[in-house]
Amino acid sequence: MWTAMGVWRWRRNPLCRRTDLVEAWVAFAALVCVLVVAPAVGWAVGAQVDDTLQRAVREQRQERYLVPAVVVRPAPDPPAGAGADPASNPGAQRQTPQRTQIMAAWTAPDGSSHQGRVPAAEEPPRTGDQFRIWTDTEGRVVGRPLDPTAANFHAGMVGFAAALAAAALMETVRRLVVRRLMHRRYIRLDRAWAAVGPDWGRAGAGS
Repeated sequence: MWTAMGVWRWRRNPLCRRTDLVEAWVAFAALVCVLVVAPAVGWAVGAQVDDTLQRAVREQRQERYLVPAVVVRPAPDPPAGAGADPASNPGAQRQTPQRTQIMAAWTAPDGSSHQGRVPAAEEPPRTGDQFRIWTDTEGRVVGRPLDPTAANFHAGMVGFAAALAAAALMETVRRLVVRRLMHRRYIRLDRAWAAVGPDWGRAGAGS
């Protein structure tokens, strides 16, 4: 920004080089892109992601149902060979706490009866306790539908990340262009010095 303003002020100065003007215009273009293009990219990406997530929210709300269930009995312990022995690794259970598993019975939205192993809604579970679980139309246990507010939050974060990525890309391009311009300046300076250097300070050489 300051480079663009500085070069624009002294653009008519005879010492102003063409590369200075190019660098100023590149800096100005990068600034416009960061302030205008990057937010537009973030908004477009966020809107697209939000539309996709909201569609998923509507589909899940149409396909998932909250049905009443009843605790039948505590679920049997898994076989001894199904996992590591907690006694051999006392810290494993503390590091990965799990909810108590119970055997529950419920009726699916299509009227079919089901019984299966699900996490307990309360601790400790008691036989006959009633709670609710999410199932599909046929009674299969599914996860909780995505919340619209959570979908908006995720879409906003994705849009923000896209805007930052676009701004970073534009700044990277600007730096590469400036680096190329500086390289060209040094090459021209070396050529000019090679032309006048041998005669520098010599009498009658015009230096």
